[in-house]
Amino acid sequence: MSAWLRAEADGALILSLHVQPNAKVTEFVGLHGEAMKLRLAAPPVDGKANAALLAFLADYCALPKRAVTLLSGQSARTKRVRLDGADGALQARLRALG
Repeated sequence: MSAWLRAEADGALILSLHVQPNAKVTEFVGLHGEAMKLRLAAPPVDGKANAALLAFLADYCALPKRAVTLLSGQSARTKRVRLDGADGALQARLRALG
């Protein structure tokens, strides 16, 4: 697995992300060190960027919003996110990003 994507024993995935808020469009950009860079079309104000990040990941991964959890980085650009209920197809799709 990539350094930014880690599988847990319980089947969950942990993503290490570098988030750039205030972008024109929300999209994965590529690797940024040992994290996946993600441009986010939301301002870093009042938790809006974190909410937009979790909603984007839930949609991209076809998971319910409750399955996507921000583990760390609430007020930082470097974030760790947990995805519960990820299958092999999702792992392959994410691995292909970087």
